[in-house]
Parts: sequence; structure tokens; C-alpha cells
Amino acid sequence: MPRTVLLTGAAGFIGSHTAVALAARGDRVVGLDNFNAYYDPARKRANVREIEAEAPGADFRLVEGDLRDKALVERLFAEHRFDVVVHLAAMAGVRASADDPVTYYEVNLGGTLTLLESARAHGGARFVFASTSSAYGATTRLPFREDDPADRPLAPYPASKRAAELLGHAYHHLHGTRFTALRFFTVYGPRGRPDMLTYRLVDAIRTGIPITLYDAGRMSRDWTFVSDTVAGIVAATDADLGFEIVNLGRGAPELVSEFIAAFERLTGRKVPWIEAPKPEADVEKTHADIAKARRLLGYEPHVGIEEGARRTIDWYERAVAPLAAR
Repeated sequence: MPRTVLLTGAAGFIGSHTAVALAARGDRVVGLDNFNAYYDPARKRANVREIEAEAPGADFRLVEGDLRDKALVERLFAEHRFDVVVHLAAMAGVRASADDPVTYYEVNLGGTLTLLESARAHGGARFVFASTSSAYGATTRLPFREDDPADRPLAPYPASKRAAELLGHAYHHLHGTRFTALRFFTVYGPRGRPDMLTYRLVDAIRTGIPITLYDAGRMSRDWTFVSDTVAGIVAATDADLGFEIVNLGRGAPELVSEFIAAFERLTGRKVPWIEAPKPEADVEKTHADIAKARRLLGYEPHVGIEEGARRTIDWYERAVAPLAAR
């Protein structure tokens, strides 16, 4: 039976892919996005056009607005009686959050509270929340497991996400809210944000303008292709859970330098870069234990780095390079 889903951050990187996946299975999707200027809003509007192209005729409606607008959120819940909330909207960026922590908390925690209140008041929609592997901080326990205390975040962004997880637990305890927090691990792929490494390195190959590479690429990340992350999100909307925190990664970390090398092999070009020290907000390594995701969500990542790099390059050449050349 088709469900009605509120998808926040619908015009963003992961949100646009999630919109396609939900609409393609027959769900009625109401997207909410404020098209803020963290990066060029034109990039998000291009994402919306890609949603429309990939899911023609789907029941998808986009509302332009801010999740901090309580009157708007209340009106949407009253009008649509959502079955599921997929809350992906956020102020993103670990390093950037150190420069504007107030906005990060207003959006990432205050906005989540606004949604939880409306969900509670209008029938208790299932709530799927986009959290982050950054919540683990500089833990020495590898791989990262969901029962880690995660009480030493290194920047306001992961602190705001961890606080929102705890808020979800409070609503589960007090109101029975079914709240699943999905901790994403270095998601990459088509429609990725321009500030993310994957976009910047492909752009550097095209333009020859060097990227800043921290610690010469010796850090490692659990690179997760966006289609695998989205499969986990969709599975979480179906799962009848209470309160859960679940890792969504590939479970196989690779050095940043090895990740870059995959793009170099596929393009036959070197990525120009300038070395810089590792920022204080960054960790040396991320590594997801995905046993819980497999058990609760039937999650199984399928896309390796070489294939993920190829799909990302193909998208960039089709969707970005022609516009940049104008």
C-alpha cells in the first residue's frame, strides 16, 4: 500500500536519490528543502530536475521552505498525515560547523525537534533520521559499533547530530516515537555536494586546479556509494523498530589516497593536490561495523570503489562539465 512520506532535504545529494527510490516504489513523497546558500542553490535545482527525469510521473511534490518554520511544518503534517518522516535536511560539514555553531544547532537540533513535535501531534509517523559516523569522535574502538558511547564529538556538527539522536530517544521513551538514527559513513556518488572531496577531485582533474589534501591522503574512510546508503534508508522506512541507531557504511575502509587513485585510473589523469595538516575536527579512520544493519534492515552494500568512481565520473561528465564549460 502506498505511503505518504515527508522527505526533508529532498533537493540535496542523498535526498534527491532517496526521493527517486521512494517514488519509484509507489510512495507519495512530499519533499521539503530551503535551498540554502551553503553551496550554490542552482546545484540543488539541477538535482530536482534529475529527480523528475529519473522518476517521471511519480507522485512527488516539492515544497520550498525551512524546517525551522513551525507553522509550515505543522501545516504540512495536518494536510498530508504522513506515515513516515525521512529527515535528511541539515547544516552539513564537520569543519564548517566550527565557524557557525549557532546555525548548526538551530537547524540540526531545533529543526529536528520541530519535526518530532509535529509527528507526535499528528499520529506518530515513523521517523528515520540521518545521523553521522562523525558522532563517534576519536574513538579507538574499531570497527565503529553502535553501542559505543559516542560522547566525545570533535565539532559542533557531530555534536548536534548526536544530540538529535538523544532527543529521538526521549521522544521514543515519552511518546512511543519509532525513531531510527542512521549513521552515514562518507557517502559519495552522483549529485554529491561541491564541497565534498569526491566532487572536488573530479573537478580538479578537469580544471587542473589543485585540491587541498590533508595529511597527503594517509587517513582512511569507509567510502559508501550513495545507492547503498539509499537502500538502507528505504529499508529503515519499512522496518518496524522502536528506537535504534544503525551504521550504514560499506564496512571496508580505504585510504584517501587509494580512493583518489581509483579516479586517476579511470580518467588516466592525476589529481593535482597541495598537502595540508589534518584538521583538528577530523579523525584518522572510520570503519563501520554493519552487522546490525544486516540484521535489522537486510542491508548489504554492493558498490565497490572502482564502480562507484566510474558512476560518479560519468555523472559529472554528463551533468556538470557541460555547464562549467559555458
